Amino acid sequence: MFSRGRAGSLCQTRRVQSEQASGPPAAVAPGPVAACSNLADLVAARAAERPDATALVEPGPPAGPGPRRTLSWAALDARVSAVAAGLTAQGLLAGQRLALLGPGSAAWVVAHLAALRAGVVVVPLDPQSTADETAVVLADSGARVLLSARGPGPAGVTTLPLTEDGLAALAADAALLTSPPDAESLAVLLYTAGTSGRPKAAMLTHRALLAHVEHVGRLGVLTPDDVVLATLPLFHVFGLNAVLGSWVGSGARLVVVDGYPEGIGALVRDEGVTNLPLAPPTLHRLLAEPDLDAGLGRLRTVVAGAAPLPEELAAAFTARTGLPVERGYGLTEAAPGVTATFGGTGSGPGHVGPPLPGVEVRIGDGREPGEPAEIAVRGANLFSGYWPDGSDGPDADGWFPTGDIGYLDAGELVLVDRARELVVVNGFNVYPAEVEQVIAELAEVEAVAVVGRPDPRTGEQVVAFVEGRALSADRVEAHCRQRLARFKRPSAVHVVDALPRGATGKIRKGMLREMTRAEQEQR
Repeated sequence: MFSRGRAGSLCQTRRVQSEQASGPPAAVAPGPVAACSNLADLVAARAAERPDATALVEPGPPAGPGPRRTLSWAALDARVSAVAAGLTAQGLLAGQRLALLGPGSAAWVVAHLAALRAGVVVVPLDPQSTADETAVVLADSGARVLLSARGPGPAGVTTLPLTEDGLAALAADAALLTSPPDAESLAVLLYTAGTSGRPKAAMLTHRALLAHVEHVGRLGVLTPDDVVLATLPLFHVFGLNAVLGSWVGSGARLVVVDGYPEGIGALVRDEGVTNLPLAPPTLHRLLAEPDLDAGLGRLRTVVAGAAPLPEELAAAFTARTGLPVERGYGLTEAAPGVTATFGGTGSGPGHVGPPLPGVEVRIGDGREPGEPAEIAVRGANLFSGYWPDGSDGPDADGWFPTGDIGYLDAGELVLVDRARELVVVNGFNVYPAEVEQVIAELAEVEAVAVVGRPDPRTGEQVVAFVEGRALSADRVEAHCRQRLARFKRPSAVHVVDALPRGATGKIRKGMLREMTRAEQEQR
C-alpha cells in the first residue's frame, strides 16, 4: 500500500545526496528524506495540517450492537501523547521493549504510535501464537511490559489491557513526555522463526520506517482524500509499515478491522474505501462475495503483497471488477518495500515492477542483471541486522542479500523463486526447521521433513512427512495444535515407512515437494 508524501510536509524535509553510488545505506537514499526523527512525528504533522479531518475509523461489528470509533488527527495526536506519557509513568525508558498482543484495532494503532513517541521499542506479537511461543519472544526481546487483549502474560512481565478502557486508564499528562530525537534509535523488533527454528527479530530503526514512507510516497499513489482499509495483521511488516506507515505519511483516513470480516465488499462500499492493500487470499474472499457485481464503490486501487499473487487470480478479479491488481515485492528487513508495479510497464508471472525511488536492486554480482541470481537490495529503509547484536545485516557497502532469486527485465524485477526452504502461508513466513523441531519432540518420531505445497487460497500449505513406528497423523496434528500458531501447523501429515534420502543420508526434500504437487493436481 503506497502513499503520497508531499515534499515539505513530512515534518520538514532535507535532501541527502549520494557522493558515490556504492556508499553505505545512509548515503545512498536519493531525493527528499523525512527529517522527522520518529515515525510518530508524522501524526503531529498531520494534526497541525488538518486537525479536524478524520484520521482513524474502527467500524462496529457487522452484526449486533457495537461502538463505531472515530478519531480526528488532532484527537489521535493528543491520545498518542497521553498514552506515551502513561508508558513513561509506568517506568518504561527509551530503548526498552514493549510487546503488543491483540487483533487489529484502533487501540492497537494508538498503542503502537504511543510507544514509538515515547522512544520505546515495539515488539508486535501474533495473536494466534501459543502461550509458549509468546513466552519465548518476550524472553528473547527482554520486553518489560505486555499490552495484551487476551489476558495476562508470563510471570515477570507486567501485563496491561490492550483495550480502549485500558489505554484510557494508562494515559497521563502529556507534558511529562520526553523522547530523545534520534532517527537511528531502534523502533520495532519484528520476529520470524530463523532457519534454525529459533526465533529471530529484524531490528528496524525509525530511519528505516521513515525511509520506506518517503520512498513509496514519491510514487504519488495515495492522497489525503483517500480512505484505506486495514485488514492485514498489524504484527506483520506489510500491515505495520506499508499500511500504517503510509497512512500517517499521506494524511489519508484509515479504516481498521480485525482480519477479513464477512461482507468485506459491503464494508468497502459503506466506508468509501479507495485504497485496498491485501494479501492474495483476500481476493478469493472478494470473488466469492455474491454481490461483488454490484461494484465496490469508490475503490480504485488494489495492492497485493506479502505472498506471491497467482496470475489467474489477478485476472479473475480484474475481469469481475475492472480493477487492476498492483503488486510489489518486499521483506521484513526492508521495512518492507523494494519494488512495486506502479508506473511499471512489464507484466507476466513473477513481475513485481521497478525498484522504489531510493531503493537499489542488484542481481548476483551485478554483471548480468538479466540472468536469474540472488537478489540484493540497498537503501535507507534497510534494517540494522538481527537482534540483539545486529548480526547478518547489510554489508559494508550497504547491500543485503535477500535469499530470493530473480532477474531484471528492462529495469523491472521478475521473481523466479523464493528462498528454497521457506513456506509462505497467507503472507506469513513458515520455516520448516521450526515445525520439524516441534514434531521431533514426540518420542515416536524417527525422522521428519516439512515442505510446502501450492494452495489457491493461502498461497502455500505446510505438509509434514514423518517416519515413526506406532505413530499416527492424528497424534502429530494434536501436538502441533498445542505448540504452533495456526498458520504454521501442517495441513497434511503423512506417516511413512521411510523418507527418500540421498547417498549421504540427507532427506531429498525436492522429491517430497514433487510428491505434494502431484497429490494436489490429482485432487
